[in-house]
Amino acid sequence: MKRSLACFGYAAVALAVVVSALAGCAAKPTEIVRDDYTPPEPVPSTAPLSSPRQYSAPWFALPPAIDGNADAAWDQAEWTEDFVDIEGPTRAVPRRGTRVKMGWDATNLYILAELEEPDLWATLTERDAIVFHDNDFEVFIDPDGDTREYYEIEVNAIGTVFDLFLPKPYRAAGKADHSWTAAGMRCAIGLEGTLNDSRDTDRGWWVEMALPWTLFEPVASGGRSWQRAARPPRQGDQWRINFSRVQWTLEKQGSGYAKVSGHPEDNWTWTPQWIVDMHVPQRWGLVKFVKEQE
Repeated sequence: MKRSLACFGYAAVALAVVVSALAGCAAKPTEIVRDDYTPPEPVPSTAPLSSPRQYSAPWFALPPAIDGNADAAWDQAEWTEDFVDIEGPTRAVPRRGTRVKMGWDATNLYILAELEEPDLWATLTERDAIVFHDNDFEVFIDPDGDTREYYEIEVNAIGTVFDLFLPKPYRAAGKADHSWTAAGMRCAIGLEGTLNDSRDTDRGWWVEMALPWTLFEPVASGGRSWQRAARPPRQGDQWRINFSRVQWTLEKQGSGYAKVSGHPEDNWTWTPQWIVDMHVPQRWGLVKFVKEQE
């Protein structure tokens, strides 16, 4: 059985603000601002054994419906490699398969995730709840790849969204902005099984997202933004992107599930971080935006 759910907990409309210059105003001298930011190095852990994974995201002549059904429009894109442990392939192979497709057009970045799961489970329903306390799927995007001013979006199998903005990583004294909202995002969940029912064996769940380019408008933090203005990528542009899946070990409890006490979560990612920390943007994957020449 496959059911579709719309993700909830996000603003449906993005506001645009246009400021016009006043005619006749004298030009001000160009402000020179010193940029002292240095990307923080990762805490030593497993040394990277390979370069970050890469993906070519095709131009979508026909965009997907974003209804949780993973329609034929997704045939335009290839699957990524299967996710591995966050610390790399020297760790245990994930118990559940996870893979992603991406595509783009003039309006949106499109993401499709397929998550194998015999025990569909989710509990959190309030917007901006700490969604990774459930099994979840997470998206991390740094448009200009400078390791700062990046975005995180999490969703569980109910469709509850947790979205936030980081002016810089936590290791660089960054503070997450939980008031940031993925304005205009469309998201849908497809379930192949029955949620929170331990009496059967499920197949898994789908996550579909359409993220408008306007979502990546620079967010002023500390009075200044260093990020490029939001715009659709150009042919050949590359963005730093990674995906994470948080997976808890469950036990059957009546007709439902409960977490196994004292058992830590698993963290599975598209490209390894080589450390249990998603906030190392220089180790995210490279997504190249490609478009056939007209």
